Amino acid sequence: MNFKEWLSGLMKYIFRVWLMNLPSFRIRKFFLRRVLNKIGDNAFIAMGVDIMGRNGKISIGHHTVINKKVTLDARGGEVIIGNNVDIGQETNIWTLEHDPNNDNHGVKGGNVIIEDHVWIATRVTILPGVRIGRGAVVASNSVITKNVNEMEIVGGVPAKVIGKRNNKLGYTLAYRPWFL
Repeated sequence: MNFKEWLSGLMKYIFRVWLMNLPSFRIRKFFLRRVLNKIGDNAFIAMGVDIMGRNGKISIGHHTVINKKVTLDARGGEVIIGNNVDIGQETNIWTLEHDPNNDNHGVKGGNVIIEDHVWIATRVTILPGVRIGRGAVVASNSVITKNVNEMEIVGGVPAKVIGKRNNKLGYTLAYRPWFL
């Protein structure tokens, strides 16, 4: 490992372990604006969010809330999160996974797109190449392996349609805790 690679690894460590755990969102947001492709107005990203991958591969829309201990993995594609999206604690959004059919334990990736007004509950896992449609709801502990249509409510492992959302989606999220 040369010095440049070592320094790059150190900077990623400082960002992920120290800066993303500062109790001030204003300070975190200062650094997030340098790493993310876009962070929308009034978006909130809690302490302890783990951001992996190359700079500029994650976009977060306006009034979006990303709660603590969420993983945003942009190593295998882009993560595009729309406006007024609520992502619950301990959710994992992956753009890279191992290919179980590859003889050499290779990887495959794909973008993850989460459209406006999506509500993702706690401890959800979203796999690469998935699009979650506008207004969809994902129940706690679900694993999303394929696209979710607009206004669908899905749950389970793997997630299946369990209902339809009946909502005009007229809300704007405004979550602003003091120390998260």
